[in-house]
Amino acid sequence: MALSTQLKDTVTKVPAAAVAANQAFDYVQPTNTHIEQLAAQFGAPLMVLDCEAIRRQYHALKNALPGVVLHFALKPLPLAAVVRTLLEEGASFDLATSGEVDLVASQGVPSERTIHTHPIKRDSDIRDALAYGCTVFVVDNINELEKFIAYKDQAEILVRLSFRNKDAFADLSKKFGCSPDAAIDIISYAQQLGIRIKGLSFHVGSQSPNPTKYVEAINACAKVINKVSELGLPALSTLDIGGGFPVPYSADVLPINVFCAPINVALAQLPETMQIIAEPGRFIVASSVTSVASVMGQAQREGRTWYYLDDGIYGSFSGLIFDEAAYPIDSAKQDGERFESVLAGPTCDSIDVVSDSIMLPKLNNGDLIISRMMGAYTLATATDFNFFKRAEVIVLNEQVHSQVLTG
Repeated sequence: MALSTQLKDTVTKVPAAAVAANQAFDYVQPTNTHIEQLAAQFGAPLMVLDCEAIRRQYHALKNALPGVVLHFALKPLPLAAVVRTLLEEGASFDLATSGEVDLVASQGVPSERTIHTHPIKRDSDIRDALAYGCTVFVVDNINELEKFIAYKDQAEILVRLSFRNKDAFADLSKKFGCSPDAAIDIISYAQQLGIRIKGLSFHVGSQSPNPTKYVEAINACAKVINKVSELGLPALSTLDIGGGFPVPYSADVLPINVFCAPINVALAQLPETMQIIAEPGRFIVASSVTSVASVMGQAQREGRTWYYLDDGIYGSFSGLIFDEAAYPIDSAKQDGERFESVLAGPTCDSIDVVSDSIMLPKLNNGDLIISRMMGAYTLATATDFNFFKRAEVIVLNEQVHSQVLTG
């Protein structure tokens, strides 16, 4: 069996031929039966990554935003298999750290298909990106702009604007971005310094429920673009509309083509020569991973059964602490009467509870708990707290250079 060493040697590739031979396997989402087979083969906990789901989501968003170059944001799921899959599909990549630079470089991603979007950088971050060949960076203040004086012959800059969004789960404009007036000041100062301003960027926040903020932000950016032209400054050529496209955890969201329709209308008002890029992350990978945990013990407490799992909030369920994700969780076992139960993680910390109220049939030690929609901000934010090892990653349906993997 071929092995990959990404994430502390916890990634295993399942031969595509074996997947094809398993007639019970659902190409979009692994069935419970297939999950049980993988757990029997590899043990638990597992994170099952289906690369076909990544392809599906990438092309769904690409079709919904025609003409927009999609730069996958690595943060939600920085796995080599994800990079390889999206590279084969023609994606570009959004980088934020030197570690992410190293990852895409190791997978042969051409540097011209990358941008570096962290608004605050160390000098070493800039140097590492430039050494790789990534030349487009983001700033949102004068202090950050001045870091590029030494690299003005190599770098191009996107100025990030702030558009607060109380409806988003994570309002990223609280931490990053500047006002339209401040953007004009940055662009004017950059002209004095001889630093090239390529365009503008924004991010309206994660899990935005509707496209209204995108439209408002695009319209505001259009005004800045026109103002730059009126001031006689070099014309801006690029607009980065960020990410934040929503996915359904416990609540329905708009179909992505419906969500993006007003965004496309707003983009159509920009100059035809304007290059539009986006930074999707969660939307691409959330549905691609299924978590598998097993019951390692149980106890009766205040009339409810507590099931103690071999994965928890310090591991793959870390998103339950800080993310909006309400993962669909159920037992592999489906028959029998259901009772209100509690799912706890394996560590000694009392907050390590995956669900404090879930209806489950009576389970035995070793029975499996299966959680869907586990691709974003799960593995990426997991820890080794209490020396519980992170879940092993099983990769399904990966193709490399148009050939299926073989064992």
